[in-house]
Amino acid sequence: MRPVLVSSMPEPVFELDNVTVRYGTFTALSGISLRIEAGERVALIGPSGAGKSTLLSLLNGSLAPTEGRLHLLGQDPMKLSTRALRRLQQQIGMVYQQFHLVPNLSVIHNVNAGHLGRWSLAKAMLSLIIPLERQSAARALADVGIADKLYARTDTLSGGQQQRVAIARVLIQDPVVILADEPISSVDPERSREIMTLLRALCDRFNKTLVVSLHAIEYAYSHCERIVGLRAGCVAFDLPAAQVSPQMIETLYRIRDPES
Repeated sequence: MRPVLVSSMPEPVFELDNVTVRYGTFTALSGISLRIEAGERVALIGPSGAGKSTLLSLLNGSLAPTEGRLHLLGQDPMKLSTRALRRLQQQIGMVYQQFHLVPNLSVIHNVNAGHLGRWSLAKAMLSLIIPLERQSAARALADVGIADKLYARTDTLSGGQQQRVAIARVLIQDPVVILADEPISSVDPERSREIMTLLRALCDRFNKTLVVSLHAIEYAYSHCERIVGLRAGCVAFDLPAAQVSPQMIETLYRIRDPES
């Protein structure tokens, strides 16, 4: 797996300038301005409905802003052709809360899904019959600590092991940046620590930028350098983790008085 030298990129990885997203009359994000540089580890925190998942959908190119300017890896996704947008999205890996694996397939097939943006349809179909790229899949599984699960059926694995398969799939994709949407909400506390430590170590080892949404605030402090607090679709604060005080966290999650 080749390392990506993101430090040579002249543009920030992500840049949002006064971005608003509306769904009908509902405003999911309002006036968001954000710049994320190559190599950063950024935590997105905030109460449910704050806009974290919507922001990640913008960052992976699957959602267009209603207003404002959005640049992903130096490009405006709204100005790209469908094919060019797919090529851009191939550089943005996504780790999901619910894993997004095919449970009745073997682990190698799920890991090889990371190749689909590069493979032809014929090659993808062939690999379902005779798994291809076995060595790269085995290396990715070794990187996430489950080298012995290459041919295991995916639905026989624990939740923590399935999340490791999902991370191995992203490593196979070899993106510039990894986005993770609540990657530890479906595993127990001990596995949560392991998954977050694994994500941080892999991003450091392979020079990846990491943007992760979290409900577990302690991992935002311990595993990220920067914390962006979202509330009601707005950025409440954007600071180095060491500068985010307990009072700021309390205010971020405080339930609004309906009469205020």
